[in-house]
Amino acid sequence: MAYRLTVRHGSRVTHRKFERLDDAVEALEQSAKEIRAAGPLRDRKMIREFPAAQQVAGRVEISTGGLLRRGRDAGVDVMGDGRFVPFAGGIRRRELDPGSDGPFEAVRRALVG
Repeated sequence: MAYRLTVRHGSRVTHRKFERLDDAVEALEQSAKEIRAAGPLRDRKMIREFPAAQQVAGRVEISTGGLLRRGRDAGVDVMGDGRFVPFAGGIRRRELDPGSDGPFEAVRRALVG
């Protein structure tokens, strides 16, 4: 099975493919930490105020599906305050409980299970 890693940081989007889940999750963790290392976001004020904690600084996602076949999607949102929020699902995302193993293991569990 192939794993496709998509990294969204600002307006940049990159894709990489991996043959092993372990390699994909390792790259996901590294990419998420690089996004967080760029520093926190500032609060934004448009019509209303958006604190950094409510803004997504970047999204790192692993997908197992192809163009014509369904697969699994899971990843991590890097929030503007530096938190990692694991999620599962493509269009209908649901937040995952990181438990004691942390957000990256939650992503691995979602892709395996």
